[in-house]
Amino acid sequence: MMPETSIDSHEARGRHSDIKDDTDLSAIDQCARCGTCRSFCPVFEESGWESANARGRIMILQGLENGLPADCRVQESLNTCTTCGICTENCPAGINPPRLIERGRRKLILSGIAGREQESLASRILQSGNTFGDPGDRLSWLADRSLLKERADYVYFAGCMNSYRYTKTAARTFDLLRTFGVTMLPDEQCCGSPLLRMGFYASRLMEENLRQIKQIGAHTVITGCAGCYTTLKNDYPPEFRVVSVAEFLDERIRDGQRLDINFKPHAGKRLQRLDITVTYHDPCHLGRHNNIYDPPRRVIEAVCRLVEMRSSKKDARCCGGGGGVRAGYRDLSLQMARRRLLDVPEGVDYIVTSCPLCIRNLRDAGAGERVIDLVDLVAMAANDS
Repeated sequence: MMPETSIDSHEARGRHSDIKDDTDLSAIDQCARCGTCRSFCPVFEESGWESANARGRIMILQGLENGLPADCRVQESLNTCTTCGICTENCPAGINPPRLIERGRRKLILSGIAGREQESLASRILQSGNTFGDPGDRLSWLADRSLLKERADYVYFAGCMNSYRYTKTAARTFDLLRTFGVTMLPDEQCCGSPLLRMGFYASRLMEENLRQIKQIGAHTVITGCAGCYTTLKNDYPPEFRVVSVAEFLDERIRDGQRLDINFKPHAGKRLQRLDITVTYHDPCHLGRHNNIYDPPRRVIEAVCRLVEMRSSKKDARCCGGGGGVRAGYRDLSLQMARRRLLDVPEGVDYIVTSCPLCIRNLRDAGAGERVIDLVDLVAMAANDS
């Protein structure tokens, strides 16, 4: 018997009338069962079960649409997908399995079925506004609140991970971005990405963030988290432009604008070229889902030498942390992260990425402090240790 969710049914599970789902269910029948996805799926690579690749999951989804009762095996099949999108990138039939899988997860949630770990994560987010259930101040890292402007064209959306775990990266990012007139939301909430990826709903959080963005009058939201990026860009109303920190910095470098650095105590200092070699890990939701490949690489190459991983860009392996997999299947998640680390070239000083969840998973898998954010690299170039 599957556990029934205890989360408020209207807010987290949603009602059928609340669902705006443009998923094309005919894609389920378009699957040719060719098995190409078996060669790429990071979960299948670890488990070897047919139910752990896109083909198997689509067959399960087809069964659910035809009345197949959900059990723990159905739940595990759908919930172990990281939604990395490498199956979509390589599918000969042009199917988008992660979108279908997310819809399948919603179907389970609407039926009152959720894994305990996923349910716990959803509860924490809805009750506290962040993924950690932390009641503390989201802006505790910001010493001077007078830097927050009531009106601005640009907003920096820090995200949960940087706000509560990688606060130095959040502070460095805002110190850099405010040079260009960027402000922040005074009461930022979780963007909703973990909830949506797991099949839950995040309407209240999303509406509150949208209200604050409108109140500030921003036309552009900048984020350093791949999960926040894809959610703000693809799940929120298209009422503002969304760019990653990498894109924002790349645009200024390419436009020839002076990239003054406000990292204290180096305010006003120009970037210096570093005598180090790094590699870059493409976050799935920044890369494959949104085709942001070149901007972070151009920023890196502006300050140091870049050597690519064994698999990169559209072929990059997933870190294993997304789609709620780290929350529900930690061992599996870290297995994928350890396999990703095998792609790291020998002799590199750092593994740079543009996603705090990737940083956390790769660090926990054994890479430690060698994994850094793109902004941390820029800070090194400003001699901010």
